[in-house]
Amino acid sequence: MFPAVPGPALAELGRTEGGADTLALLVRDQDIRRLLLLRAVLDVAEAAEATVCPPAAKSRLREDWALLTEADRAAPGSSARTRLRYPLTGAWARRCLAGLDPRTGTPAPRRRRELALDLAYFSAVAAVAAARAGIPFTVELTARDGTLVLPSLGALRTAGREAGRVRVTHDAGRMTFHQDHRETDVTVCLEHGFGAWSGSPAWTPAYALPGLVPGAAPMPLDDLDPYRVPPREPDQYPLSGPAGPDDAERKRWLQSWSGTAAALRSGGEGRLTEALALLRCLVPLEMPPGSDDRGSCSGTRREAFGALLSSAPVTPVAFAATLVHELQHTKLAALSEMTELHRAGPAARYFAPWRPDPRPYDGLLQGAYSHLALADFFQRLARTADPARAEDAWAQYARYHAQVGAALPALVASPDLTVVGRRFVEEMAATHERLAAHPAPRGHRARAQAYVRAARALWTQRPPRGESPK
Repeated sequence: MFPAVPGPALAELGRTEGGADTLALLVRDQDIRRLLLLRAVLDVAEAAEATVCPPAAKSRLREDWALLTEADRAAPGSSARTRLRYPLTGAWARRCLAGLDPRTGTPAPRRRRELALDLAYFSAVAAVAAARAGIPFTVELTARDGTLVLPSLGALRTAGREAGRVRVTHDAGRMTFHQDHRETDVTVCLEHGFGAWSGSPAWTPAYALPGLVPGAAPMPLDDLDPYRVPPREPDQYPLSGPAGPDDAERKRWLQSWSGTAAALRSGGEGRLTEALALLRCLVPLEMPPGSDDRGSCSGTRREAFGALLSSAPVTPVAFAATLVHELQHTKLAALSEMTELHRAGPAARYFAPWRPDPRPYDGLLQGAYSHLALADFFQRLARTADPARAEDAWAQYARYHAQVGAALPALVASPDLTVVGRRFVEEMAATHERLAAHPAPRGHRARAQAYVRAARALWTQRPPRGESPK
């Protein structure tokens, strides 16, 4: 049974907006789902056959959960829950559930080893939460491929390249790492709020950008988490690989990030509001192969609510547009988990002028929704910017508005929409019409319409599925 979504919240979201209460509703629902997901990992692991999850692994998971519970009691609502709500913890949990799925049978030896390492990572999550809560402890953690990652703190390069145990002791904000094959221990000191520093070259501290606005929490730029990038799937649009930014690349991130709040605000105060409410971490990606200085790559993950994966931003306005685009996917994915919008199947048969391939109905809805928000963003920017910037903004607005206009008829006409979904799509259509009241200059409109016509012509000439082009 899906929880009810209040009518005003549904209307706001249909307009690609979202006030503080509506965004808090999405966040609260996702946080509850995350706790249920983590509980499911423990329950499924407990019920798994010993060949899949040995008794020692089950015992370790119970101890980790007990340490998290202690951390939550010591610092209610802060350290433990913050770690569990971290976006990439959701990606970890989904991977564990997939490995524990009894329908797949007994996993092969290699996958059993991977599952054991996945489950052991929960100990690092619990250790960080306990350290942040000020709890003294001694635990054994498991390094993976020669690296022990402590989420939000940093990573330790271990003595060996294989999986290995590291004894970790915490007391009064200092963590000491001991390995049998290393002559000296490594000590790190927790910094207030985020990260940890050490004089040892074996330690790489976690990195964060400043808060998006003064007083906001630092924004992790996470290039360490082992679950930060999804595995490549053959039927999904590929992302570029994870990046490990050097100092120059981090400076580039910082320069664009420093102007992003102002750029978001220029496209409407609500765009800044949704970024502050929804964005929890950034994951740097490599620049797409063969791209020029203006190329970019970005994405979100349903299982990692609040994470934005992106190549280094070129300018603050470009990154603000990326945030607007990707946060609509975040909002729509969260809404779709709260209420059923449609019952369309996965068949890819719809024309989308922003993609060369046919799209399923859900993909068309997601794309049209994010492009509608971009049309709104660039129209607002064009109406307030200086003439030099306004021309580019009008061009962007015209293209996004034309693209959404080409997709809306199929979205509105679908018999698979639920009552709630129809209200949502009708709000999108009304927003598209409202934007048309302030059109772009004629030349930009003509070029945008020609672009959509060309995209449709290419799409209609594509070979049927399963056939090669002649």
